[in-house]
Amino acid sequence: MTAQFHLAVYTFGQFLDRADSPKIASFFEIEPSVLTALEKAPGFLSRSGYDSDTGPASWGVQVFPRFWEDNGDGWAPSTLSLWSSVEAIAAATYHGEHGAAYRRGREWNVLPNGWTGYALWWVKAGHQPDWAEAVERHEYLADHGDGPRAFTFKRPFDPHGQVAQLDATEVKRLASLPRA
Repeated sequence: MTAQFHLAVYTFGQFLDRADSPKIASFFEIEPSVLTALEKAPGFLSRSGYDSDTGPASWGVQVFPRFWEDNGDGWAPSTLSLWSSVEAIAAATYHGEHGAAYRRGREWNVLPNGWTGYALWWVKAGHQPDWAEAVERHEYLADHGDGPRAFTFKRPFDPHGQVAQLDATEVKRLASLPRA
């Protein structure tokens, strides 16, 4: 959108079973390549890692939304990242390797009624949101619906708090670009 702002993206899912369950194994088989594909997508800026993994540093202590139900393993699929635009994350989400995994999501995850699996919000360039901020935005979205504080692709906002339109032509263009 503008170099003065970045789009923060938090995703969250509730596994159908424990993370070590055979029901979830295919998620973990494709997760590394999906994360790599996202990192190569046009408009990707950075992402938080996890304290327990090698790779990027964690952006604070990882916490989960209030509706999370621990399956006894203390784990839930979630991500926190920064992007250049709503169109960039839409292209990465719904196309390519992540798009294929996204379409399989019900094999691994369930969301309680009334909760979306993600929240988007604008941050000033140079601000790195932590997990607590991400969860607060996600819960705010569930409680209040789309607004400048947190929103979805269905009703995006620009960095100045105005309702915006998702540019479908730009999404398609970004989805068609070769990965870096």
